[in-house]
This record gives sequence, C-alpha cells and structure tokens, in this order.
Amino acid sequence: MGIEDIYWITPEFSVAVAGIVGLLVGSFLNVVIHRLPLMMQRQWEDEMQAMMAETAARQTPDGTGEASAVPADGVTMSRQEHPGTAASEAQAPAPAHAAGAPSPVPAGSAPRETFNLMVPRSRCPHCGHQITALENVPVLSWLCLRGKCRQCRTPIPVRYPAVELLTGVLAAASVWHLGFGITGIAAALFCCVLVALTFIDFDTQLLPDSLTLPLLWGGLLLNLTSGAMAPLSDAVIGAMAGYLSLWSVYWLFRLLTGREGMGYGDFKLLAALGAWFGWQALPAIILMSSVIGAVVGVSLIVFRNHGRQQPIPFGPYLAGAGLAMLFFGGQVMALMGMGAPVSVMATGG
Repeated sequence: MGIEDIYWITPEFSVAVAGIVGLLVGSFLNVVIHRLPLMMQRQWEDEMQAMMAETAARQTPDGTGEASAVPADGVTMSRQEHPGTAASEAQAPAPAHAAGAPSPVPAGSAPRETFNLMVPRSRCPHCGHQITALENVPVLSWLCLRGKCRQCRTPIPVRYPAVELLTGVLAAASVWHLGFGITGIAAALFCCVLVALTFIDFDTQLLPDSLTLPLLWGGLLLNLTSGAMAPLSDAVIGAMAGYLSLWSVYWLFRLLTGREGMGYGDFKLLAALGAWFGWQALPAIILMSSVIGAVVGVSLIVFRNHGRQQPIPFGPYLAGAGLAMLFFGGQVMALMGMGAPVSVMATGG
C-alpha cells in the first residue's frame, strides 16, 4: 500500500498526521526565522574580515602597499553578488544579538562559538534559561506555560505558537486538498518555505537565497517528474518570466527615481512561484500581491505614520498570493477569465 492509498482509505488520519508533522516543522521554522538572518550577518562579517585581512597582508614592508584586487567598498561587491529584498541581501541586518546569537569578534580573536540552526540549543533571551523538550512542544507548551518563561516569567511572544499553528494548518490543508502523496507532501513543504520567507522578510527585509532557490528548483523538479502543478515547459517559462518581470520593474523604477523599489530576493521568489504554477499564473499572482501590498502600504502611511521613504517588504504578499494559487487557483483564474494552468487546481479537494 502506497502513501497515496492511505489518503483515500482514511483521509482524516492522513490529514491529522500532516497537521501534527506541520506543528513540529513550525516549531523548527521559528528557529529558522530567528537564526537564519543572524547566520547571514555572521557570514557577512566573516567575509568582510577576510577581505580586510587579505588587504592588510598585501601591504609592503615600507607601508606603501600594492594595488589590491579587493575593492575599497566591500559592501558594494557583496551587494552585486548577493542582492536581496528592498535592501541588499548581503547587507548585514541591524544587530540583534538575542539568545543564542554570537556577537561579532574582531579579527585575530579566538574562533567564535558554533552557531547554526541546530547549535546552540534555544534559550530564553532574558534569563538564559535553556528550553527543555517538554517546554518546546508546539502550541501546547505555550498554553501550559501561559505564554511565559518558566524561569523568569517573561512573556513569550504569541508569534511562536502562531507560526506553529499556521504551519500545521497549511500542511493539513495541503494533504486534504491534494492527497497524502508526493504532490500533497510537496505542497506542504512549499507552504513551510513560504511561511519562513514571510516572517523573515517582515523582520529583516531579507529573502535568503538558501530558501528561495531551493523553492524554485523544487517546483521545477516536481513538474519535471509528475507535471502535477504545470507542464515542465510552462514551469520553465514561468521561472524566467517571473524573474524578468520584477527585474524590469526594478530597473524602470530605478531609472525614473534613482531609488531601489524592491530587491532581487523578490525576483527570485516570483520566479519560484512561476516554476511551481507555470507562467499563466503570474498575472494573477502579481495582481493579488500588488493590490494587497498597496492597500497595506497606504494604510500604514495613513494610520501608522509610516514614512513614505521607508521600505515595506513585498515578499509576504507574494507568498500570500502563492498560497492563494495553491488552494484556490482554479477560482482565481476563472475570476480573471483565464484558463487554470495547473492540473491540481481542478482536481484538488
């Protein structure tokens, strides 16, 4: 019996399993959302220190120095190599050395402690209390602790259980909609990556390549092996068109205003959505994300005194449009008078 058969025999069981696994993945996504930008900052600092050390090593004994291959503006090089959302992806985010986050270390100092998605273990940012396994059960632990640290009673942000619950619901909905097979599991992973990208972009205005590029290749791979979301040719064209469409808007806006209206991370995210759903879905995705983004942006300016020159992340609205296409693509395309580009839009439950 394959995993596809489990869905048709016991749909409630398969959806429940997907929801529970989604809750667990959501707990891990909280770590990704918090630590991945800090890991990027740390990598940026290490690269800058290495470049400065290389420049210093090229100095001649008389102090005159020789021409260095390293540009004086190291940040400019990084921006060209790793552009990001609104601001460059390689541009270091504002220092936020919360619990578990290592502080910058000057060149020549002892090596910094290991810091990745697994090490060190999570702990309270206020008292340093290390989170135990029982205190890390998705949603339930937060409820049992009444939203406070067990040691110092500092409130734990409600966003942590919200991310877990959102991920669990999306995973369960993916299996309910597409079945407990390869397509349903792929859709659940798609949702998980979009959740992580949404909150990272909200916090730091970064859309890391380590998430957007696997999302793009995952969509192409799924459509290569099964064509579940779109024919491979449509997916490839969708990836190219998604990237080039926002890239063109970016450069047009920059030529007209001299400012950057969005970043390369947005291009890559839209390219990933095109790789999943095909080029036919791109107009609907762009329209939905632009309209919602404009409404939210105007509301922030009018009601929250948000600065007109202060950037607003666009990634969350692209992600929301991607989720809408996954679950309601057929209805969205019909509403816009377009044919549904993906087979699962018509067959999903």
